[in-house]
Amino acid sequence: MAIRKIRIDGDPILRKISKPVKELNDKIYELIDDMVETMFHEQGVGIAAVQVGVLRRIIVIDPEPENEDGDIMVLINPEIVESSGEEEGLEGCLSIPGRRGIVPRPTYVKVKYVNEDGEDVEFEARDFVARELCHEIDHIDGILYKDKMIGDYEQ
Repeated sequence: MAIRKIRIDGDPILRKISKPVKELNDKIYELIDDMVETMFHEQGVGIAAVQVGVLRRIIVIDPEPENEDGDIMVLINPEIVESSGEEEGLEGCLSIPGRRGIVPRPTYVKVKYVNEDGEDVEFEARDFVARELCHEIDHIDGILYKDKMIGDYEQ
């Protein structure tokens, strides 16, 4: 495993749409391991492959960042298939250091994805985890939270 360089706002790769993962192989598993290590090193709660310079539809989130023994979720080719509600909340991003913003997001999402074992999965999330999923899925579609924010805060 290795810590990879985080791409910062202004890097054109962050605005590109990531490509689907067609097969799970050693290269993909190495990328996932590196993403997890990089996310923890940078004290993040989520990361998308594009943030480490790889245009693949992979995201990793920590759904319980306050729980040190919590499980990390790896979502390959995730897509939101259902959403409802709306709540404004404060967000930050490893690719936009030193800034946070108020962003409206759904309070509920259902996400379809492939897990690390190649199985199709549907997952329902609410509140903070729904926000994490929306934020990271936006990344793989070339969208940054600042594109949707309605209020800006310096850290």
